[in-house]
Amino acid sequence: MSALSDRRDIGGIIFDKDGTLFDFHTTWSDWTRALLDELGAEYGTAPKVLADAVDFDLATGSFLPGSPLIGATNREGAELLAGALPGAEAGAIEDMIRLTSANAPLVAAVPLEPFLTGIAGRGMKIGLVTNDTEYGARAHLSSAGVLGQFDFIAGYDSGHGAKPEAGALLAFARAMRLEPRSIVMVGDSTHDLISGRAAGMHTLGVLTGIAKTADLAPYADDVLPDIGHIPRWLDA
Repeated sequence: MSALSDRRDIGGIIFDKDGTLFDFHTTWSDWTRALLDELGAEYGTAPKVLADAVDFDLATGSFLPGSPLIGATNREGAELLAGALPGAEAGAIEDMIRLTSANAPLVAAVPLEPFLTGIAGRGMKIGLVTNDTEYGARAHLSSAGVLGQFDFIAGYDSGHGAKPEAGALLAFARAMRLEPRSIVMVGDSTHDLISGRAAGMHTLGVLTGIAKTADLAPYADDVLPDIGHIPRWLDA
């Protein structure tokens, strides 16, 4: 692995989506509760059985810190839920997740349009790498009015693999003609940061997901409250 570049030489930044661009709790808690209710009704299973299978607290409507859904692909989440539903097929649940999640109510971590405009104004290329589908990623960015500000978008189904593998991050580097050492990977989970380290990139953790500073710090150059603190970090 080559040495990382100075911050002043950073030419690209890759964002995770859920928990990074969009606050995880306020975006996904209500949607997950509705999904579990719908699946429970369809398959005659109590929603609490499904909630227990994915470490989701129905009483508070929140994810437990160890929930396997955090950082999971749609397929991985569908397989977990199918395992708790007699007669269910993971493929059908995956389709339900893909279609309903595309319309989930989004709550941005910071006002995204001015933030991304500022990043682009520094001459930096902007990418998105998510363990959601590419379809879902494009739908969410379009809904937020910022799809056109991304130079590269990859989901787990885009042909580059899923995080914590580094394939999609390196695909961004190739597409943007940048050295990995001059790119920053920004995310709210250890999946994001491990993939960034594996790609030989700078890594920044943010606290708008489930993970705490102690979880992210071993894999991050720095941990920030949210993406809005990135310009100051770049200038430090």
